[in-house]
Amino acid sequence: MVFSSLTFLFFFLPILLIIYYLVPYRFKNHILLIASLIFYGLGEPKYLLLILVSSFVNSLFGLMISKTADHKRTILFILALLFNLGILCYFKYTDFIIRNINLVLHQDLPLFHILLPLGISFYTFQCLSYIIDVYTNKVQANPNLLEFTTYVTLFPQLIAGPIVRYQDVALQLKVREHHYHKITLGIQRFVVGLSKKVLLANTLGELVTSLQSANPSVLGYWFIAFAFLMQLYFDFSGYSDMAIGLGKMFGFEFPENFNYPLFAVNITDFWRRWHMSLSRWFKDYVYIPLKGSRVKPSRLVFNLLFVWILTGLWHGAEWNFLLWGVYFGLILIIEKMGLKSFLGKHLYFSRLYTILLVLIGFMMFQYDIRQWKDVFIGLFDVNHLPLSSTECLYYFKSYFIIVIVSIMGAMPISPFILNYFNKSILLLDNLKKVWTIILLLICIAFIVDSSFNPFLYFRF
Repeated sequence: MVFSSLTFLFFFLPILLIIYYLVPYRFKNHILLIASLIFYGLGEPKYLLLILVSSFVNSLFGLMISKTADHKRTILFILALLFNLGILCYFKYTDFIIRNINLVLHQDLPLFHILLPLGISFYTFQCLSYIIDVYTNKVQANPNLLEFTTYVTLFPQLIAGPIVRYQDVALQLKVREHHYHKITLGIQRFVVGLSKKVLLANTLGELVTSLQSANPSVLGYWFIAFAFLMQLYFDFSGYSDMAIGLGKMFGFEFPENFNYPLFAVNITDFWRRWHMSLSRWFKDYVYIPLKGSRVKPSRLVFNLLFVWILTGLWHGAEWNFLLWGVYFGLILIIEKMGLKSFLGKHLYFSRLYTILLVLIGFMMFQYDIRQWKDVFIGLFDVNHLPLSSTECLYYFKSYFIIVIVSIMGAMPISPFILNYFNKSILLLDNLKKVWTIILLLICIAFIVDSSFNPFLYFRF
């Protein structure tokens, strides 16, 4: 089940909200847990037991670590890390490792063909953050298994984030506010995310597919790069908006995951704005423990490359993801070494520099490494390909409006407009409500008329 489906919008969510608000407060976590397990089970019944076992084992490890001292505590901590990383590596990287062993050693070891459980990268990182925070005494272990399992399986952010740390919601799992204004804000935020997914991301996905089947040209490849980046942005930020909105409906406050990243002035700034919960996770649990930037230049290079290799592999067990991580890691190293200061003095150039490098980077992200040669020829080699093509111009004209709307939607225009109307709070509230209803009706019309289109980040 996905948020942008009629089943979710007309059956699952309304029924859940009615039951949730009718039951006494002490049973609300029970209802959320049951609903989350149903939500996950409908999409991935095969691995429902896995997430329950993961929740139970991490809850147990957290309690044992909190009640143990000296070296035994460290042993338990290491065992908990091995348990979580072992599950993630088995399901996500086993076949990748076997393929590379076969390639390097000229073997023919059979692949396991393991189906990747939905959301395993997200909920494993949440469990890891909990274990690390308990071990470092940043949070107290939760003795309530039901509360902890509710945290791990919480359906709004279970499949594709944002990555919600236990410390973010520890108090909210016990006490949280439910009121009309918060529900209204949640619905508005959810509909904004739904619009990003249904109206923009899905349409841009159709454009990408059409361009990939067209006669190749240099401008055509750049158009693919633009359309894919916009599709990924609206798809993933749309899901995050929906997750945050759903969280508000059930009384939770989840962390923001995007802050207009395409408005960034350098690559460092871009990664402070894109998938913020993942960037913060790696910063707090990997980069800072390695002493971050307060090291010698050679060690700084290692720290950044190590973090970004892990970031690339987190996205998928393929060489294009790993090298995509190396690509951005090297750029960040160069910026740390002084380029960022130069860019700060040339704002227009810095924005152009940022968007060009991001476009190239996400073409590496999109295509298999065996296709990279054709991709880079397509982007830069006018001697092998025509500058443009009739099909490229046709699609640009056909999707011109969606291109303009996408650019506007990726810029911080709406906050400016909201601040302008903020002088009249009543007018602003009424405009938001009317606009929310209009967007929801348009989205429903699009969903009815379209085929199933899952979120891109489900596969990560």
